[in-house]
Amino acid sequence: MSELLARHRAVMPNWLALNYNDPIELVSGKGNRVIDADGKSYLDFFAGILTNMIGYDVPEVREAVERQLATGVVHTSTVYLLRGQIELAEKIARLSGIPDAKVFFTNSGTEANETALLLATYARRSDQVLAMRQSYHGRSFGAISVTSNRAWKNSSLSPLNVHFLHGADRHLTQFKGLSDADYIQACVDDLRHVLATSVSDDVAALIAEPIQGVGGFTMAPDGLFAAYKEVLDEQGILFISDEVQTGWGRTGSSFFGIGNHGVTPDMITFAKGLGNGFAVGGLVARGDLMDGPHAVGLSTFGGNPISMAAANATLDFVLDHDLQANAARTGEIIIGGLKEAAERLPVVTDVRGRGLMFAIELQTPAQAGRFMEETRKAGLLAGKGGLYGTAIRMAPPLTLTVDEATEGLGIIVSALETINTEAAAQ
Repeated sequence: MSELLARHRAVMPNWLALNYNDPIELVSGKGNRVIDADGKSYLDFFAGILTNMIGYDVPEVREAVERQLATGVVHTSTVYLLRGQIELAEKIARLSGIPDAKVFFTNSGTEANETALLLATYARRSDQVLAMRQSYHGRSFGAISVTSNRAWKNSSLSPLNVHFLHGADRHLTQFKGLSDADYIQACVDDLRHVLATSVSDDVAALIAEPIQGVGGFTMAPDGLFAAYKEVLDEQGILFISDEVQTGWGRTGSSFFGIGNHGVTPDMITFAKGLGNGFAVGGLVARGDLMDGPHAVGLSTFGGNPISMAAANATLDFVLDHDLQANAARTGEIIIGGLKEAAERLPVVTDVRGRGLMFAIELQTPAQAGRFMEETRKAGLLAGKGGLYGTAIRMAPPLTLTVDEATEGLGIIVSALETINTEAAAQ
């Protein structure tokens, strides 16, 4: 593996992150487990950064892709009718709850968010955008401008005029001890103050993640975005829900994460898990917004026949097997177990999450690194994140079984116990 790592470092950019002190190559997978080049098996609790949503080597997805490959048509671009694209768009439009919805497919969540920002700024004739502190919306020029996490921002330059709001930062001194209702009111007061002091008329949109991904699965209390939208609606400001990580039932309590706030956004962006590893992203929006731009457009690779075959099969699998309910059931086992363990482990400062999207906050980045190494050694893959590099974020495939949830919980708690003992000895 050292030889492959050396080759990687010779030709790949230095900023391309690799997990673990000794990075691993995954060579095969089945169900919710993967095997590395040394033959070691892992229970996958990170799923390719929430992308392998229904696990590995799923017959329904594999066979759908093979049927499309057998036609010989792997690409046409959107200048031709694409049956699979239309069928998937019909499903997503229906599931979104957005009235008169239309869908546009891209290759990634970054591109989906760029498209949503284009539609919003075009419709409102404004470059002013609101976003959330600690947010992450992609690595492109526009997406970075609405990202509020210094570790992920390469430039202060921006094509947009952006103002950041509170909503997922209850660790700050001014918010500690507030009830959900009082925190929501404080955030709404701040929103009104921003609109009164920091912007001119005609703000285009607010873009927000219902649960922040790179932010370490921090989230606003239920109802915050409904309260925000009441204020936004007063001025016609659009609301974009970034569901790249929270969509398709992952939270267990809502098919799209924003549903937990009891509000329907003007646009929803999506990607990652929909293709179960195949590249697909996009957005679903009100028809008037989607139809608004006057220039001709297309997507060369967005919605291509192979990705559409995989995505249709994946979404059908999620719905047919009620994986949202499974996420709620298995997530409760893990999150409940972690909260119980945290009561006796001072090294854990927070346990949070919903469904199969959960995180552990540790005291230091070094402890987060130790957790990654300990769980890898024990046969479980996890991810890091958070504003301060102290969060462990995990999001297993939605097909996780109760036995696998219990197994994973045991590995996690054992690793936390080791780290807690080390911390106590220092």
